[in-house]
Amino acid sequence: MTPPDPFSLAPYLDPLALLIVVGGTVLATILRTPAGDVVRGMVALGTLGRRAFDPGPLIDQVAALGRIARRHGILTLDRSVIADRDVAAAVAAVVDGATAEETMRLIDEARRARILRHAAAADMWAGAAEAAPAMGMVGTLIGLVRMFLAMTDPTAIGAGMAIALLATLYGALIANLIAMPIAARLRQAARREADGRLRLAAPLAALAALAGRERPRAAVANVA
Repeated sequence: MTPPDPFSLAPYLDPLALLIVVGGTVLATILRTPAGDVVRGMVALGTLGRRAFDPGPLIDQVAALGRIARRHGILTLDRSVIADRDVAAAVAAVVDGATAEETMRLIDEARRARILRHAAAADMWAGAAEAAPAMGMVGTLIGLVRMFLAMTDPTAIGAGMAIALLATLYGALIANLIAMPIAARLRQAARREADGRLRLAAPLAALAALAGRERPRAAVANVA
């Protein structure tokens, strides 16, 4: 009899055990998570390969907008092209007459909303990490039941035992090598972005203060 290959993965593959663990984990995650957060969690996978958020270019752009406003007036910023949605909204508010305090509040609210969205995506994957070992235990119990029912047939005992052991293995691997690392990386990226966006508040508030100083002069010029 040929001994089994110690490097072969075939003994560790069981479709039924994998279906129980993966299917149960997906179902449990969907049932415990709002649909919008499930979508956010899946979409967030596309951000894992991106570079960390860098506020430097946006700060430089806001500084450049300040120089343009000094030379040509604050209303010229209405034609500015800003890729970042939060900064674009803050600049639009400044053009519309928002004060420095209102601008800081606007950018802070946008930052908090982003934090909540990122936290929801990370929580979805953390929930999957919690569910996977439990589904592995469910698979183990199913395998043990099948094994006990087949006690009269020694050739069928192995299939039940394989499900029982491999389901536990799959649950541990999915939780600790897939779901939890994804949740941890999403949280790390969210913290870095939140810290970076906090640095945008002061330059935008300064731009709003500049606009506030220019408007009285513009009003005087119009009266004259």
